[in-house]
Amino acid sequence: MTERTPAWGIEPVPERLRVLGAFDSFLLWTNLGISLLVLVAAAYLGLSLKQALLATMVGGLIGSTMLGIAALIGADAGVPTMALHRAPLGQRGSYLATGLNVLQCLGWSVFEITVIAIAAGALSQRLLGVHLIWMWKLVFGALGLGLALLGPVGFVRRYVRKIGIWAVAASIVYLAVWILQHGHVGKLWNAGGHGGSFWLGVDLIIALTVSWVPLVADYTRFSRGRGSAFVGAGLGYFLPTLFQFGFGAILVLSHPLISGPADVLTTVAAGGVGSVLALLALTVDETDEAFANIYSTAVSLQNYLPRASQRLLIVGVAVVATAISLGIDLTQYQQFLLLLGAFFVPLFGVLLADWLVAGRHYTRDHVFGGPAWRPGMIGSWIVGFCLYEWIAQTQGLGFWSRFLADLHPPHGGIGASLPSFGVAFALAVGVTLPGRAAARRNRTSLA
Repeated sequence: MTERTPAWGIEPVPERLRVLGAFDSFLLWTNLGISLLVLVAAAYLGLSLKQALLATMVGGLIGSTMLGIAALIGADAGVPTMALHRAPLGQRGSYLATGLNVLQCLGWSVFEITVIAIAAGALSQRLLGVHLIWMWKLVFGALGLGLALLGPVGFVRRYVRKIGIWAVAASIVYLAVWILQHGHVGKLWNAGGHGGSFWLGVDLIIALTVSWVPLVADYTRFSRGRGSAFVGAGLGYFLPTLFQFGFGAILVLSHPLISGPADVLTTVAAGGVGSVLALLALTVDETDEAFANIYSTAVSLQNYLPRASQRLLIVGVAVVATAISLGIDLTQYQQFLLLLGAFFVPLFGVLLADWLVAGRHYTRDHVFGGPAWRPGMIGSWIVGFCLYEWIAQTQGLGFWSRFLADLHPPHGGIGASLPSFGVAFALAVGVTLPGRAAARRNRTSLA
């Protein structure tokens, strides 16, 4: 593998190919963290400015810490995330997580292509008087494909360092100034929200951050060390999260007519020439997320099909995602994607528990030499998911939402993320400790 031939399957990445330092990882995750989707997500908080900023800080710290630790574990093992889950869930048990992650990554690929196309449509409407959203979906689907074919190392060194980070930095500075100028921050500071729940806001921020946990090792397996992976991913994602949810809340609260994500994009585009240029830079940068989700869908599929060509999988995923985006509205399935995200908070609890009990290090045998199934760990994960959904009460999903509502959910509390993570982690420790201890005793007796 080289920068120009980036394909690498699910086997551990050798030391000679682990070339991404802390600064590389920081740039990568800062770029991935700068997203129109996150700016758009502030429209769903419904909180006052004070509440939104506090929710952003709390949710960002929790979610980014989880992301950083998952990045560290991925750098330690040197394998993609879905292959990594062979250790806690079993060789075939990992297929359950893989299927969900493929759905999630493919869904986010569609969502990102749609967001980019709507932003580009707002720009073309402003400049040319036509939306042409279908055309933009084709354009940015193709661009996401091209970036995904570069692979993580080529993407960072040939795109992020040379183009992405500079365009994003300039656009962020401009948008920050523009939002503050039009935001009436002094008035908003003492104003109320729109009936939103603080802990639901925290959960949304955590969910959007933790949605990257099932992908993070796909990139940090190329990191030079565990520390650089932790700092690069955790800090790199945390800083843009603070910016976008904080400034997104100011933008949304300052424009009461904003009722959804498309309104946020058109509001920014209507701010003048400088704002249009800033939105253009963010639109181009949004292809980072399309790249990551297309690439990780293909890499996740390799957990099923380790001998399949990664390049062919990338092309197939990009074509399918673009085709789906042509027939999907922006808001039709956000709740479904967040439902999938609810699986990954407790799944991380199970992974972290198993990794700690294994001595904070996964060998190749941990990943590829374990049993086919580890039912106790899978059960711990499912219990955590059910607890999350019982507390969170995901809406708009038909039977599932009605079923949850009939279970007398709790009111108040500290949201769904921390309880589901804690329960899954505790159960997983209880399940895995006896087995690991017995294995150590057997090795000692054989010695």
